[in-house]
Amino acid sequence: MSRAAPDPHPLRTEPAHAWRGFAAAFCGTALALGFSAVTFVAILDPFGLRAAPGRAPGPIMDRNQRFMYPQIARSGAFDGALFGTSTARLLDPEALEAAFGGRFANLAVNAATPDEQRRLAGLFLNAVRPRAILFGLDATWCAAAPPDRTQHPFPDWLYAPGTPLGILHQASWQGLTVAGRVALHALHLAPARIRGDGYAVFTPPEAAYDLARAQTHIRAGTAVDPDAASPAAEDPAEGGMPALDQLDALLAELPPETRRVIAFMPVHEAAQGRPGTPAGRRETACKARVAEIGRARGALVVDFRIPSPVTTQDANYWDALHYRLPVADRIVAGLKRAAETGTDAPDGFYRVLAHP
Repeated sequence: MSRAAPDPHPLRTEPAHAWRGFAAAFCGTALALGFSAVTFVAILDPFGLRAAPGRAPGPIMDRNQRFMYPQIARSGAFDGALFGTSTARLLDPEALEAAFGGRFANLAVNAATPDEQRRLAGLFLNAVRPRAILFGLDATWCAAAPPDRTQHPFPDWLYAPGTPLGILHQASWQGLTVAGRVALHALHLAPARIRGDGYAVFTPPEAAYDLARAQTHIRAGTAVDPDAASPAAEDPAEGGMPALDQLDALLAELPPETRRVIAFMPVHEAAQGRPGTPAGRRETACKARVAEIGRARGALVVDFRIPSPVTTQDANYWDALHYRLPVADRIVAGLKRAAETGTDAPDGFYRVLAHP
């Protein structure tokens, strides 16, 4: 009985079998880990894709507002909302509720462009019939060509109706990181990064205030938030103000019972357009256009962006754009008084440009 001849080159086949086994094990492990990661993110829903009327948003576990605030806007948990940039972030929704009623969310986003603010407002308006809506305006609303986006990542998929393929979009390292924080919060091992109504004090602690340092920032035009919008310098003759046309269209879509409030935020006098300069002329033209929109749409329009006892005092500011916490309380009180009386502030803090 003959025997099969032994393989004269056994080393040629054994490594091949070993490599095939390794590759199969590696691919299987990678697929398992990937599936586990996607499942983990989908269950914890770090960006609140499932938030909707009747489904509360999850905890806000990341400071990236462009990714976190859509769930607040879509949740239907609030019937009032504030939109703007960092110059409006210190307005406490609880104070706005006391002034105007309802339940407010502060959805002001650092350095948000007018288009980003409009997109976020669209999510909010699709979820509720709002009781009140407030826009805090900065100079970018007056620009002839405001940018659609800044250098900050903007997740267009989070703002699309139904968030198509949202589960796949959020299956990223960022989504996995935030999902991990959501898990820690559920285990009572980590606090929420931002209050559930979007409010957060982003300025340094008041106890750390240094007037000399603040004056340095003010004079240099340097902001605590370096990405915040700077005043537009275009002359009115150089172009229109397309962002205001979008604001007008948005206000026109609101239900008739919605209270509409527009306010120019009180940046330091050093950041305001000086009379006679291109920036000053454009600001004047912009305010006139906003007042016109306000009268046509039944909106209260209040101008805090003027030389006043607040904006001329360095001690009220961290830098040229960002006021201190006590000023935020004065703004809310001023808005309430302006709504009730329709008249300018007795101390010159604001002017009423339009009253419904």
